[in-house]
Amino acid sequence: MKERKIELLAPAGSFECLQAAINAGADAVYFGVEQLNMRARSVNTFALTDIKQIAAVCRANAIKSYITLNTVMYNHDIQLLRRILKEVKKYAIDAVIASDFAVIAHCNRLNIPLHISTQANVCNMEAVRFYSGFADVVVLARELTLKQVAEIIKEIKRKKIKGVSGELMKIELFVHGALCMAISGKCYLSLHAQNASANRGACTQNCRRPYTVTDTETNEVLQVDNEYIMSPKDLCTIDILPELVNSGTDVLKIEGRSKGADYVYTVTKCYREALEAIENNSYTRNKIAEWLKRLSTVYNRGFWNGYYLGHKMGEWASQPGSVATERKIYIGKGSKYYPNIKIGEFTIESGSVKTGDTLIITSAAIGMAKEKMETLTVNGVKSGIAVKGDKITFPVGAKVAVGDKLYKIVERANG
Repeated sequence: MKERKIELLAPAGSFECLQAAINAGADAVYFGVEQLNMRARSVNTFALTDIKQIAAVCRANAIKSYITLNTVMYNHDIQLLRRILKEVKKYAIDAVIASDFAVIAHCNRLNIPLHISTQANVCNMEAVRFYSGFADVVVLARELTLKQVAEIIKEIKRKKIKGVSGELMKIELFVHGALCMAISGKCYLSLHAQNASANRGACTQNCRRPYTVTDTETNEVLQVDNEYIMSPKDLCTIDILPELVNSGTDVLKIEGRSKGADYVYTVTKCYREALEAIENNSYTRNKIAEWLKRLSTVYNRGFWNGYYLGHKMGEWASQPGSVATERKIYIGKGSKYYPNIKIGEFTIESGSVKTGDTLIITSAAIGMAKEKMETLTVNGVKSGIAVKGDKITFPVGAKVAVGDKLYKIVERANG
């Protein structure tokens, strides 16, 4: 019997993030292009012309590529949809992630593999059976418990429900990242407030803001528990990952196409290590604590296990933005690389760097590289500090290109 291989699916909102996901051990990445994806507003999405390069990079690194076309589609979107799918077909992107029947119908006509997005809100076996006529993978609604997930997967196997490829239907679950207060992300707050539809990738994140309640009789203004009561903490399942694995799920998905390469690398790497630890029976409480510490260093609103354990209906963030224990500050850009000695040169454009600082380099070629400055060479001589206008050099394993971004990592106050 063939051993079950769980796919780790990472987000790619840029070529930097794509390479970071590859370096961290992702089995597949998902990305969006133009405005027909749910992160169209929050990230500078890839262009139509980038599909060729994305496909090439993924094939060269033996990972799968999935494109998200998961917004609600209007009539005027169909022409762009057709153009995107033409490129998807031409460059053999592995699958489209969608929920709108216009996309589903077009993919089926073109014989493009399809995954049903969480926006379809699939919560039961009958819905899985229905979508099996169009797709091979279903991303279940995020509101289900692990017991409900396991029951659906058991029924797929018992009833031998097969997708369009002829293989048993596969189930995909989110394991980490931002959660929405609305059912499967179907929110209308920003549409009502700013005429910007979250269901078309234009969410203005009204839920992430502080609100007060005013008593109309006394004019007393209240804040509820000092919490952002529509802003959930981020999903984190690294401490219950064996339970997710044992549910029988096929794909574990990390949220975060609007996040940076440091987030993508750190989160993907932690979950890759955790999956390997489960496989070789070395998954321990000490390792969990270390993974949680590392996950806390990158963007997050605090962590909870989501709805999987069925304990609570929600845990709310205590502040609108990230509570990460570290933050990165832009310092400068790459200016030269000396390949024979593997030394990178960077020009400081903002702030300062001193001996002992930890720096991050991000680029499409490198992804994300972290270096601690044990010694600092400034303008060709050893020095303790570099400031705006200085050029610093230090060893870098990967080739530094002109324009590669350099950041300094600092501990967040009260982090």
